[in-house]
Amino acid sequence: MTAGTTTYEAAADEDRLPPARLPFEARTWKEVAHLLLNLPEGILGFLYVSVWLYAGVLTAVTVVGLPLLAVGLTGSRWVGRQERRRARALLGVRIDEPSPLSRARAHGDGHRFFGWLWPALKDPVAWRSTLYSFIRLPWGVLTFGVTLCLLFVGWPFLGYVARALSNVDRAMVRGLLCPSSELERRVRELEEDRGVVVDTAAADLRRIERDLHDGAQARLVALAMGLGLAKEKLLEDPEAAAKMVDEAHGEVKLALQELRDLARGIHPAILTDRGLDAALSALAARCTVPVSTDVGLTVRPAPAIEGIAYFTVSELLQNISKHSGARRAEVELWRKQDRLLIQVRDDGRGGASTTGGSGLAGLAERLGSVDGLFVVDSPVGGPTTITAELPWRDR
Repeated sequence: MTAGTTTYEAAADEDRLPPARLPFEARTWKEVAHLLLNLPEGILGFLYVSVWLYAGVLTAVTVVGLPLLAVGLTGSRWVGRQERRRARALLGVRIDEPSPLSRARAHGDGHRFFGWLWPALKDPVAWRSTLYSFIRLPWGVLTFGVTLCLLFVGWPFLGYVARALSNVDRAMVRGLLCPSSELERRVRELEEDRGVVVDTAAADLRRIERDLHDGAQARLVALAMGLGLAKEKLLEDPEAAAKMVDEAHGEVKLALQELRDLARGIHPAILTDRGLDAALSALAARCTVPVSTDVGLTVRPAPAIEGIAYFTVSELLQNISKHSGARRAEVELWRKQDRLLIQVRDDGRGGASTTGGSGLAGLAERLGSVDGLFVVDSPVGGPTTITAELPWRDR
């Protein structure tokens, strides 16, 4: 019996797998390969753990036992890393790597030794990898035997059984080889967010440098040259010198305006002096689409949070002006417990998304880097509602 090969899109949730079918797809054969490899991997892992664990426990009362246990646990971390790679390659299970083992600060050889020993002995990632290696041997015997038998005598059922057994493997990997705790996962998220903050700051500095070089600096250079020429002509041709001074005066006004715009882009004075209500009203007045604002705050948040909220609304209103085709928009901002909520709505054409490298994707990354949230609801044809959340911090 044959069936046509079916195409499918890989789901964002890795648990949603397509059903097994005949003829077997590449995913099914990868699962079969993983099940057959369980036995040799299980034997090697069980032998490794048995040697260092039994030897370490028996000699734990001596000086040798504890270092032996620490070395064995360090090796178990490496075994867990290889198993995560195997699961990623054959089962499609993507587990974040745990953070490196932290060590106490060392002052001298003795302190350096104990600074490595105690964290290694208390490492939950290594102990769960050890447990994983222990239970893999009986499970590997079962999966190897069942899979091998079905390959020869029950191949029509092989795909369905391989899927069921592989799901147990997936559960084991997620349960025993994932980062040690929610705190561990949170640390990794913060490490990634720190990289986003650094990249964003570097991009902002490059933008400021480019704006200064191409705008105000160029005008000031032209102004200096024009005043130099006017000085030379002051006695010979006073009328021409006066005309050149008048042109220089115009250049000064333009340079000052560009410097004001640049300063507003870094941190607007109205935000510092009068807060979000006045600053967002000024943003709405400059938008090409009529915008109503409603800021329901009785107190001002910390300056950093206030600045992020301002620039979030600024970028969203710019997107509305350029891309939405909207006739009107609304901005609401309020506090709910320890969160600052921002909602921007418009009646435009919709279709906004954080995918495909859009500006909204960068905005979502920036908010995520400060423990914020960014949600876009924009069906094709509109309307569009964008909600942003920021942590509230008092001034």
